[in-house]
Amino acid sequence: MPETLIEALDQLTLAYRSLKRDPKFRKELEHLLTTYAGRPTPLYEALNLSARLGRGLRIFLKREDLCHTGAHKINNTIGQGLLARYLGKKRIIAETGAGQHGVAAATAARLFGLSCDVYM
Repeated sequence: MPETLIEALDQLTLAYRSLKRDPKFRKELEHLLTTYAGRPTPLYEALNLSARLGRGLRIFLKREDLCHTGAHKINNTIGQGLLARYLGKKRIIAETGAGQHGVAAATAARLFGLSCDVYM
């Protein structure tokens, strides 16, 4: 059990470096990003905007708003929650400004049966 913040961060760093190469971890993460988060999100050609700007431009929007929780934040928090579960942690914490990261962190925490504290 880490005794200081630095020890906790070192523990997290070492675990991530190990797990990011683990085929089981990577397969589970990919599965969750696809089936739970909604990845990959589609590209949408903004025809009206392209026409308005002219000059032969084709503008595409990446539809991250279609991800579960309405933003790309869930991509990261699922990885964090999965890492926390592999480490045997019971809770995650998040800091957020407008709230989207907090919502995504809380959503991922529930997915993994963890508690979540969000600080604003």
